[in-house]
Amino acid sequence: MDQLTDLKAILHSKRANIFYLEYCRIMQKDGRVLYLTEAKKENHYFNIPIANTTVILLGTGTSITQAAMRMLSQAGVLVGFTGGGGTPLFMANNVEHAIEWMTPQSEYRPTEYLHGWLSFWFDNNKRLIAAKQIQTTRIDYLTAIWTKDRGLKQQGFDINDASLQAALNTFLQRTNNANSQTELLLTEAQLTKQLYKFAANNSELNDFSRQHQSTDTANDFLNHGNYLAYGLAATTLWVLGIPHGFAVMHGKTRRGALIFDIADLVKDALVLPWAFICAKENASEQEFRQQILQVFTDHQVLEFMFNYVKEQALQYQQESDTDTCTNPMSGN
Repeated sequence: MDQLTDLKAILHSKRANIFYLEYCRIMQKDGRVLYLTEAKKENHYFNIPIANTTVILLGTGTSITQAAMRMLSQAGVLVGFTGGGGTPLFMANNVEHAIEWMTPQSEYRPTEYLHGWLSFWFDNNKRLIAAKQIQTTRIDYLTAIWTKDRGLKQQGFDINDASLQAALNTFLQRTNNANSQTELLLTEAQLTKQLYKFAANNSELNDFSRQHQSTDTANDFLNHGNYLAYGLAATTLWVLGIPHGFAVMHGKTRRGALIFDIADLVKDALVLPWAFICAKENASEQEFRQQILQVFTDHQVLEFMFNYVKEQALQYQQESDTDTCTNPMSGN
């Protein structure tokens, strides 16, 4: 078995690691990818298990060698350069606060899911249906997680809360009746505002206001956790061969919009509550990141994203194949 096959022995949907690195140098040494940190008296080398890694975010003060990038590409690891703390504005125009994904090059990714996605994407009605499915699935996922997660229950995130149930029911009703993505986005914004209020009250952060540029802890943790979710969504789409621009919810003119769509499946259920819990407990950024990565692993978030995107991509494929067979193009 050659080195490239060895590196891909672990399916992307089963990989466990996301790394955020800063003030270090990433290099290849003896067939491994390492990162080097400098101390006063000696340097320290740490191994990166690239075969079990989905995303590496490179923050302030990092550099990476060409040899290391070659190995990361072979292993199918997405690499992103970010601002400090790993919490920039995703796809922002301001370079100082932007994140840019560097996706591995491969000519052997599947085309099945891209063909399936495009079989409905050019149809406005089917694209709206797909957007509604994402919105309803995110609520189903939130309900399932908040019902069974003991940690969240202990922190007061009770899915049976009357005000929360009323907000979710209203959201689902408005989503079902929506006639456009614009209506869906407005409904989403209203629910998110209510979820922030619920979480803030539950965490005794009553003066909270969502500000993407804010420096308070809860907002910082929300930004940080969201970008980790974006990394998983980007990995899912890259492996399945679906370009990030084929969004169904966030707009067709944004290159990374489909990443936002897929990340939305898990952000409310996991990132939002733990951002407030960790802010209440005065956790450090590293402690919050470890907590989020742990719950991502515990709830098999990456596998959930893979299964969802594959199912969505192929939902019209049988119908498309039937049409092709019954209405063949005229030829020789």
